[in-house]
Amino acid sequence: KIGVCKEAKELIANLPYELTGAQKQALNEMAKDMASGKVMNRLVQGDVGSGKTILAIILLLMCAKAGYQGVLMAPTEVLATQHYESFMELLNPYGIKIALLTGSTKAKEKREIYQKIKGGEIDIVIGTHAVIQDKVEYQKLALVITDEQHRFGVRQRKILSSKGQSVDTLVMTATPIPRTLAIILYGDLDISIIDELPPGRQKIDTYAVRRNMEERVNN
Repeated sequence: KIGVCKEAKELIANLPYELTGAQKQALNEMAKDMASGKVMNRLVQGDVGSGKTILAIILLLMCAKAGYQGVLMAPTEVLATQHYESFMELLNPYGIKIALLTGSTKAKEKREIYQKIKGGEIDIVIGTHAVIQDKVEYQKLALVITDEQHRFGVRQRKILSSKGQSVDTLVMTATPIPRTLAIILYGDLDISIIDELPPGRQKIDTYAVRRNMEERVNN
């Protein structure tokens, strides 16, 4: 069981903004899952900028303070590094040990990180699919969060979850998926929707573009 700790409450209170109603609702649903003693399998869907990452930070803080390890897997090194920097900034005051593990992490550094993960010296591991390699052994893995779930296969998600016992799983996506379709695609998952942007955030439009527009998109 992983419950809401005083550090998580303090982090939320110290944020320079207030969580939206939709964020609070999603957080309550996830916290309830994790405290229930049953394995969490949940999809949280919300537009870019709706505040999914801060919820991941809060949940992984709760996990670490309960004495367990957590993982956040991102589809690209750029995104993984961005997450790592955000986590370091917000969780540093709480003494949380965080490691970044990607394909470009140097071999010597990787070996050191592997050793620390296995020894339980790392609380949170952030990275790309490098976090599911055979060489990565977790001591007490309890929470797995995958960002942009559609970029990973079901098999990859299962490999990561199988690196611990009764691991809670959260998948985050910004891809707009109607609830009925989400239930069909992710039938094994409970669903939380963040349908509210924080005050001051501009609406983000999503477009499908053809290859002949590639140059314009890149610019």
